[in-house]
Amino acid sequence: MAQDYRLPRGGRIDRAKPLTFAFNGRTVEGFAGDTVASAMLANGIRLMGRSFKYHRPRGVLTHGADEPNALLKVDRGPGRVDPNNRATVIDAVAGLKVSSQNHWPSLEHDVGAVNNLVSPVLVAGFYYKTFMWPRSFWDKVYEPNIRAAAGLGVAPDAPDADRYVHRNTHCDVLVVGAGPAGLAAALAASEAGKRVILADEQAEMGGSLLHDLSSTIDGKSAADFVAEALATLAARRNVTLLPRTTTFGYYNHNHIVLTERVTDHLAKPDPKLPRERLWQVRAKEVVLATGSHERPLAFADNDRPGIMLAESVRVYVNRYGVAPGRRIVFATNGASAYRAAADAKAAGLDVTIVDTRPERAIGPERALAQGIEILAGHTVVGSTGSKAVTGLIVAPVTAGKGVGARRTLACDCVGVSGGWTPAVHLFSQSRGKLVFREEIDAFVPGTSAQAERSAGSAKGTYDLADVLAEGWAAGAEAAGISGTRRFAATPATPTGFVPVRVLPTDGDAKKVRAFLDFQNDVTAKDIRLAVREGFESVEHVKRYTTNGMATDQGKTSNMAALGLISEILEKPVPQVGTTTFRPPYTPVTFGAIIGSARGELFDPIRTAPLHAWAQEHGARFENVSLWRRAWYFPKAGEDLHAAVNRECKAVRAGVGIFDASTLGKIEVVGPDAAEFMNRIYPNAWLKLEPGKCRYGLMLKEDGFIFDDGVVARIADDRFHVTTTTGGAPRVMAHMEDYLQTEWPDLKVYVTSTTEEWAVIALQGPKAREVLAPFVTGIDLSAEAFPHMSVRVGEILGVPTRLMRVSFTGELGYEINVPADHARAVWEALYDHGQRFGITPYGTETMHVLRAERGFIIVGQETDGTVTPEDLGLSGMVSKMKKDFVGKRSLVRPDMALPDRKQLVGLQSLDGRTVLDEGAQVVADTAQPLPMKMLGHVTSSYFSANLGHPIAMALVSGGRARMGETLHVTTPGGFTAVKVVAPVFFDAEGKRVNGIAEGAIHA
Repeated sequence: MAQDYRLPRGGRIDRAKPLTFAFNGRTVEGFAGDTVASAMLANGIRLMGRSFKYHRPRGVLTHGADEPNALLKVDRGPGRVDPNNRATVIDAVAGLKVSSQNHWPSLEHDVGAVNNLVSPVLVAGFYYKTFMWPRSFWDKVYEPNIRAAAGLGVAPDAPDADRYVHRNTHCDVLVVGAGPAGLAAALAASEAGKRVILADEQAEMGGSLLHDLSSTIDGKSAADFVAEALATLAARRNVTLLPRTTTFGYYNHNHIVLTERVTDHLAKPDPKLPRERLWQVRAKEVVLATGSHERPLAFADNDRPGIMLAESVRVYVNRYGVAPGRRIVFATNGASAYRAAADAKAAGLDVTIVDTRPERAIGPERALAQGIEILAGHTVVGSTGSKAVTGLIVAPVTAGKGVGARRTLACDCVGVSGGWTPAVHLFSQSRGKLVFREEIDAFVPGTSAQAERSAGSAKGTYDLADVLAEGWAAGAEAAGISGTRRFAATPATPTGFVPVRVLPTDGDAKKVRAFLDFQNDVTAKDIRLAVREGFESVEHVKRYTTNGMATDQGKTSNMAALGLISEILEKPVPQVGTTTFRPPYTPVTFGAIIGSARGELFDPIRTAPLHAWAQEHGARFENVSLWRRAWYFPKAGEDLHAAVNRECKAVRAGVGIFDASTLGKIEVVGPDAAEFMNRIYPNAWLKLEPGKCRYGLMLKEDGFIFDDGVVARIADDRFHVTTTTGGAPRVMAHMEDYLQTEWPDLKVYVTSTTEEWAVIALQGPKAREVLAPFVTGIDLSAEAFPHMSVRVGEILGVPTRLMRVSFTGELGYEINVPADHARAVWEALYDHGQRFGITPYGTETMHVLRAERGFIIVGQETDGTVTPEDLGLSGMVSKMKKDFVGKRSLVRPDMALPDRKQLVGLQSLDGRTVLDEGAQVVADTAQPLPMKMLGHVTSSYFSANLGHPIAMALVSGGRARMGETLHVTTPGGFTAVKVVAPVFFDAEGKRVNGIAEGAIHA
């Protein structure tokens, strides 16, 4: 397809580098530097898509991120297909395939256009009224059709073949936007020596200066000023320039998130490069130079392809060397469109200006329109054409006489300009407060909530000289220096406009379809209907009509809707307010957000130091938090149950060896370490002697159990704290939070040592005999080393913290050794233990053994609403007058109610049913529905050592129900259970001291 609308000269494209790509299977010619939109316009393509609701023909409206119409599916090859991309920001790349969306069977002939014929029925909120009756239609008619019609593009179903990365960085000053204000701010801040990041979403930095052919700055053309400024910034080592980078989120503490498009503009990208890079920036200061958005004009049929923003016409002419049309009519209510008209005229195009302002209101901008017909005091009442505009229908407006006779201006392009709206999205995300400036009819940044300042047209300043000066001042202020600089920018920028919400018409205002939100087909009459039906809040109007809910987030439609609501309610615009601007500023790929966290990297997999040994010995693994843990060690022919039964018996009868390295470990050190422990735990710690261990429950402020673990006091000022496998990070954060915010006076340091220490658990009656030959410096006798003690010595010449503790109820030791020596120590113990029948066991056996002894697991016997008393562990709560986290909550009346869920044991009366964990417990299966649930099963196993199933449960008033028969839900109905104590094996606890009197099932 020939570039019939490419201008013979001009533009920033590289005419020496032609390229072709495909649109709906047709070849499109372009040049390096084109966007898909500019190349398609150069090839005379106006129709690029269909609107969401009415399937009306749509073409390009803008030239940037605010594009609501030209949304395309982009195909860069297998696994590289994206829907809903804006043609205005897609780089034209050789071999690219793009296609239009939301039509069938073709773009030109779309069956969905029938919606346009019945548009009087499909008004705002029609779905709320239509889809309510009859009720039977919802499942089979309404919902299936709504789902089929939802969305514009189709989500790809193939795996994404690209790679995405994340990068974290800091800077002194982040400047968002590299237009005139942003360049000036970056120059000022970097001149002061500050670390500066300048980010801009366009392929080239320079913003509006890239298509400004008439302005000079300090005697240089706009293009030369941009080139010189960028060269200066690039030469400064303290400056990072990020083109093709969209700042889409502004969060607390000046945490700014950006996406950099790294390779989309390359035909053959280096496979080593990621497609996109997500930047997470922590900036001391931020300058928002995000510019402003031009507003369309609202009139009947203002959505035809070929009707676009006036400044966008100027961009396509000057920056891309493209004539959006040969005969262009500029319809405006202000001054800035005159510059666009003049540039189009200079490019040899036929230009007419229609100005809604009366003759007397036209100011110095008239000088720009030499040789251009100006129809002052005229309104636009409609347009002609089908799949492209062919004419603009205008009429004079006379005060007191209304709209005069119609006249049609033949044209193939219309440039509309309804004024300007500062881009305050990021400022609003930062929680800054907006203020309304009536003289420019716009909300602008007011009071900042963070270390931020706005500059340029983002702040409502439109004259180029003032924009540059304001940018420089903002950059200097962000850098912490004082100073101003005036730039000699000429000529003065034409500014000012007379706001008009909907252009006057000679038709029935109730029937005229003047579009505000082009993508969602929201018209001015939809806004009127919403307000008439009682939706006066701007947020309610937004949701009822869907205005501003398209992919452009209302950049071109919000202000028109606000102004219209203001007029209807007869309230000032500030009283109407604004909608909430939420991240992302523009659409962001899921890939950029996810980064490398997908597939095997979705969650990092952590392996213990003894993982390889377990693999070599046939272990099956399970994921516990982020850890890959040995689940069980099957022998030939064994399934999970057979292997676990064997392992459980082996530990009780002889000795088992278990990798407990994944336990969280935190070193608490300092002169006030004991006082800190005394406050963070509910039980007492001040009198715990060095060399002793104590079990600790950790509570939250609400009094509910948060974590647990054994704590060893190594010295007066040092504690070795263990936590649950999944709880280490949150316990560490919990401790740090209180140290930094509640008790900063305490001289205490907490350090995570989870990876430093490997833990080998030896459990069973023969544990001491296996361990003894390898330990030096520690007396292992029962008298010298009793249960719940810790000793420091050596094992195989390796430093060890040896703890005599047990999670099985058997004589047990937990051997803490440096992780690098774990395998050597394990293999020595394992080899020597062969004569005692040593058996490696996994997490499933550990669970069964601990349940036999009634030991809890936080997160299994607890659910975030469980107190120590509920578990029968009220003895863990100090009775002394000490303060601790959660103390006040424990004395609340509700914490002592007799019907609270309490931990009990359950035994199936049939002696064979293993209950389902999570199954509900009821008192009477004959009670009417809905049944009253008493609680649920928390742990359930078959115990090979006891010869029958065992279970623990949280049951309402459980301890008062001992001996009662209750019922537990099963897939087939209910099974009867007896309530018993939650300790099933060795209730007296003799075996932990090596006295093997607990009965074991043969």
